[in-house]
Amino acid sequence: MTNSIDVQAQEAANKPQKILVAYFSWSGNTTRIANVIRQQTGGDIFEIVPQTPYPKDYNECLDVARKEKKEQARPPLKAKVENMEQYEVVFVGYPNWWSSIPMPVATFMEAYDFKGKIIVPFCSHGGGGLAQTVTDLKKLCPNVPFVKPIAIAGNGRNSLSSDIKKWLQETGIVKQ
Repeated sequence: MTNSIDVQAQEAANKPQKILVAYFSWSGNTTRIANVIRQQTGGDIFEIVPQTPYPKDYNECLDVARKEKKEQARPPLKAKVENMEQYEVVFVGYPNWWSSIPMPVATFMEAYDFKGKIIVPFCSHGGGGLAQTVTDLKKLCPNVPFVKPIAIAGNGRNSLSSDIKKWLQETGIVKQ
C-alpha cells in the first residue's frame, strides 16, 4: 500500500531538483552504486565516514556492526554536509547490515533537518534485500517523503548502470 507521503514524494520528484547522493560503504559496493547514481543524476556526492574506521576483517566488522545495532550507537562522523539546505532530493545509500542501516547512517540522518526534502534510499546487500532498512530510515525521519528505494546485490555487476537508469526513470527523478 502506498502512503500519501510516498505519493507526494513521487509527484515532487518529477520536477528538476538539487540533488545530493550521500552514502556509507564498507566494502566499496555502495560506493560503486553511489557513483553511478551521481553520474546519472548530476548530483553532488558525500561519503558518510565514521571517525573510527570499521575493522577490515569481515567477521570483525560484523561483530562491531551487530554491537552498534544492539546499542543503537551513533558513531561520530568525520565530516558534515555544508549547505544541506540547498538540497531538495537526498539519495541515502548504505549496505544492509543486520537487516538494518549501519549506525553511521543513523548518525547522518539525525544530524540534519530533512523537512522539505525527498529521501531516496538505495541499498547494497549480500542477499537480504532492503529488509527493514527503509522502515528504520522512516523512523528517523517521520513525515519526510520517501521515493521508491532500490536494493542492489553486491556491486550490481555489469547491469548496474542500466538497472539504476531504469529505477531513476521509475522514480521520475531522471526522465531519459
